[in-house]
Amino acid sequence: MTSIHLQKDSTFIDQLQSDFEKESKFSPWDLFSMTYQAELTTITPEFSGLRALEYLPHVEFLSHQIETAKQAIEDMNGRAILADEVGLGKTIEAGLILKEYMIRGLVKKALILVPASLVNQWVKELNEKFYIPAVAHRKNYAWDQFDVIISSMDTAKRSPHRENILDIDYDFILIDEAHKLKNHKTKNYSFVRLLKKKYCLLLTATPVQNRLIEIFNLVSILKPGHLGNYDSFLDQYGKDRKKIKQDMYLKQLIQKVMIRNTRKDTTLNNTKRHIETVWVDFKPEQLEVYEALNQITMPFSSFSKITFLRELCSSREACYLSLQKLAMEEDNKESIQPVLSKIEQLPHHVKAEKVVELIKNIGDEKVIIFTEYRATQYYLQWYLQQEGISSVPFRGGFKKGKKDWMRQLFRDHAQVLIATEAGGEGINLQFCNHMINYDLPWNPMRLEQRIGRIHRYGQEKDVHVYNFAIRETIEEHIMSLLYEKINLFEQVIGHLDDILAELDITDIETEIENIYVESTSTGEAKIKLNNLSSIIKHTHANVDNEERQYGNY
Repeated sequence: MTSIHLQKDSTFIDQLQSDFEKESKFSPWDLFSMTYQAELTTITPEFSGLRALEYLPHVEFLSHQIETAKQAIEDMNGRAILADEVGLGKTIEAGLILKEYMIRGLVKKALILVPASLVNQWVKELNEKFYIPAVAHRKNYAWDQFDVIISSMDTAKRSPHRENILDIDYDFILIDEAHKLKNHKTKNYSFVRLLKKKYCLLLTATPVQNRLIEIFNLVSILKPGHLGNYDSFLDQYGKDRKKIKQDMYLKQLIQKVMIRNTRKDTTLNNTKRHIETVWVDFKPEQLEVYEALNQITMPFSSFSKITFLRELCSSREACYLSLQKLAMEEDNKESIQPVLSKIEQLPHHVKAEKVVELIKNIGDEKVIIFTEYRATQYYLQWYLQQEGISSVPFRGGFKKGKKDWMRQLFRDHAQVLIATEAGGEGINLQFCNHMINYDLPWNPMRLEQRIGRIHRYGQEKDVHVYNFAIRETIEEHIMSLLYEKINLFEQVIGHLDDILAELDITDIETEIENIYVESTSTGEAKIKLNNLSSIIKHTHANVDNEERQYGNY
């Protein structure tokens, strides 16, 4: 057998020895020392605590936000439902968690899915507050082109985006308004379940809305199997929401993946809400038109009549435009034309006059006005201009760029922002502390969302909310028999979801509409509304007793 000869190559060793002797770039102690010190600064000596706070000295975090971030990272391994009440800073908590993981080198690729109207807001917040280089997705962007990309759920779930996203291994996934994933049969839910993710945050102020199975579906996105499988969960707990509070084992399981802070437990409770009802009286000619409209029996349904009456309580324009469409049909002209003629002769709306009076009393401070109707929005903007008050509109139909522009104009130039309901979703207006509910919503949770636009993290002043209502109209019924009787503005609103679930009411607005539709007179509707408010008040007392017995989830 031929022997194998090994030849030693000492070139590298000889060169290294020579470099050391000559003190070339590889060998100086100063360079080594600097490298060593630089490495020490990036090493996290222990996993507890937040390194991100050192890098964000310009941000004043509240204690509950820091504790939430620590708990999500240290106890929940970065898979958590952040379920704080509206306005407590879930976005801040999520940004802090993401920043911490990025500093530790555990997150590079991140996907953030939010409502379309909030994409730019998220980009701005992460870049300016956390120095995270997040970008909004654009048509010509490849999904793997940027490390931190923000998109709407509707865009992400569509082809070809869906397929491209599902091919990427993400370190971090964040879903805002995660309660929209409560139904496991939707495309949104199946899409999120398929995402490849190491860490995952779900943000929602209402983790359980109607059925207990909704929390099971959310938890299954984070930790499949944590609450067992679908059938066994239903067998064991059914659909009763109270089981979350009554079953201690289930409560503990949910607390391992969900963090919920309430306003009363945080320092945000330092800024108070001042709620004021502003009663307005129709002028005789306006009340005459209201009564004439209320007396018409044909050609529209009871539901349509309710809508017209509510519109007349908002503005001449809103009601006139709706009736005009109906009058275009030949059969309706005879019954509707007299009312249209009377509306044409009406003076300025009493509510609009009261708004001007109130704004002038407030002084130079910013004011946001919420209305239910686009026509009223146009009218108010014109009327305020006649009175020398600058205003800008804000509504759901605006594109993202225009919404940002309107918000900026309101902050820097205009005194008043006039928003419709759709426009009010997701905008943060902490620089404003006066809100006028020009039209009162029939769903009190919508009112809470409106107030949450200004009474939120970052608000330094007490918040003043003015709720308008016209006496001897449908607005008085709602204000007196629903809101004021059960003190809904201050006591019940936080428990409303629980109360409605107890009463098996899916939507309180639909319930009120049904009362008016099924009533043969205004008096009958008042009695039924009175009964509804009594039931809500009674159920609220029971829910309070349960909370004292079992505690919050």
